[in-house]
Formats: sequence, C-alpha cells, structure tokens
Amino acid sequence: MRYGIGYQAVAKIESLNGGMALDERLPFDGFDAGGVGRSVAALPMPETPTFLSRLRPRFQIHVFDQVPSTNQTLWDMVDAKAGTVAIAHRQTAGKGQRGKQWISPPGGVYLSLMLEPDWPADQSAQLTLCTAWGIVSQFRHLGIPADIKWPNDIVVAGRKLGGILSESKLDQGIITRAVIGVGINVHNPVPATGITWQDLTQTNDNYSASPLKKVAAAVLLGIWRGVFYRNYTDGKTFIDAYQSLLTNLNMPVILEGQTLKVVGVTETGHLTLKLASQDSALTGQPIDQLVHIKSGEFSLGYPQTTTS
Repeated sequence: MRYGIGYQAVAKIESLNGGMALDERLPFDGFDAGGVGRSVAALPMPETPTFLSRLRPRFQIHVFDQVPSTNQTLWDMVDAKAGTVAIAHRQTAGKGQRGKQWISPPGGVYLSLMLEPDWPADQSAQLTLCTAWGIVSQFRHLGIPADIKWPNDIVVAGRKLGGILSESKLDQGIITRAVIGVGINVHNPVPATGITWQDLTQTNDNYSASPLKKVAAAVLLGIWRGVFYRNYTDGKTFIDAYQSLLTNLNMPVILEGQTLKVVGVTETGHLTLKLASQDSALTGQPIDQLVHIKSGEFSLGYPQTTTS
C-alpha cells in the first residue's frame, strides 16, 4: 500500500462540462480544496487503534463544480496517484452498485480517492469493507450513530446516509490502482428510505459549506483509516471489527422461499447466512448449514415507508 503521511492539499477549484452560474455556486463558498484540507488537519480521530490516531494522511484534493462522475474523473487523470481526491458539488452521472445511477444534487458530498493497494485480486471486496468500517468508525466518533448495511451502505436507524463504490485495476493478479467513490447525504433531498447529516445534527443552515467540508474530511480520514488498519492487521481481527458495526447481524432474510439468518461476512466480502434444518435420519438434531452470498447476487433492501 502506497500512501503519504503528513498533510497536503492542493487548493484548486475546477469545472468540467460547464460550471454552474456564480449565484448557484455561492452556497459552496469554502467547500473547496483548502477548506476540506483544513478540516482534514483539524478533525478529531478515534483513539483506537492508538497508532492510527497519531497519523494524518496526505491528500491532493481537486474540487469541481460539476462532473459526470468523480470516480471517472479520477480514472481520467493520467497523473493521479495514491492520495489524489476528486470532489464534486454535483454529479450528472454518479455511479452506484450494479450499474445503478447515484442521484447527486447539490448539498451532498460526492468524492473519490485514488489508492495503490498492491493487494491480491481476491482481496478486492475488502476495499469496500475497510472503507465502510473506517467511515462508520469516524462518523461514530463525531456523534453520528452510523452502521454498515451489507455490502456498501452507510445507514442510521435503517435509513441510508451514504454509499460506497470501489473500482480496481489489476496487473498480473495484483490490484495496482483502485478508486473508492463515496456519496453522503448532507442537506440534499433524499427519498423516504434516506436520511441526511442535517437530520442527525439538527442544523438549519442549509447553505453553509461548513458541514460539507467536515463530512468530506471525515470520509477521507475514514477511508484512509480503514485501509491502513486492514493493511496492518490480520483478516480475522479486521472482520471481527467490521462485523461489530454490521446492522444486519441476526437479521432474518428470505432466500428461495426459505428463512435464513445473517451470521456474518467472510473475508472475501460474501454475506454468510445460516439455515437450521432437521435431519433426523442422521442425528435427530438441527444441523447448521451456511450459505455464502456474493455482492450483487442478493439485496437486503430497505423497508417500505409511507407518508401521511
């Protein structure tokens, strides 16, 4: 894993595919590379594990008024290296899991971070796992009671606060480059199944750049912390830490007409379900059968909500 220790931000505001008019940009004054960089330097970090709380990453931050996708923007930067960040005030073609579009109106945090993991290809799912663990840990330290919803959602009380999309490039079975994309609802409009940072912090300052800068900084520190922690701990220790934040544990799910229970996640990112069945011919006792589900093969979904 290649990364920098220290602090650096490139104060750069850019516009792709045409920028927003000046009066549309005014609410984002301060939500720029310098503002995010200063928030990264000042934001408190969790004290556990101790060695991580004393380190700060180095980022090269680029902030855009509008791009199709921050993930694609980073891939298109031929000189982007580990620690390069693309942040957009809005995306016109944001990416979600399984080819879905991530709706990205102004008021949310939409960012992507370039990494150079040098991990084996079979660990690609762990990029999402460690990102989710790191961001949720950082959010909790800031008083946001977030959980992880498998495989890639950040939730509070069962409602979606944000999502993660990781993309990798391989060379001879090694992940040489990866882009981690994250979208967080701050004070943008959300569906009934969503929730915003503003909802959770009870702030009414809809047009302040302050929470946007803070959330962006928390996301960046969370990604870095999660990847760093996974890189320096064994797989079981990390998965135990990840599962401690998993909101789906012990949740019943229906799969092919059978009721199963979520019991964990494997190191390869598969959801583990348990089916208790009876085989009296053999033992007369229940037998635990484990079922492993890949991301994309099954969706845990969100409860349907109604409004009066």
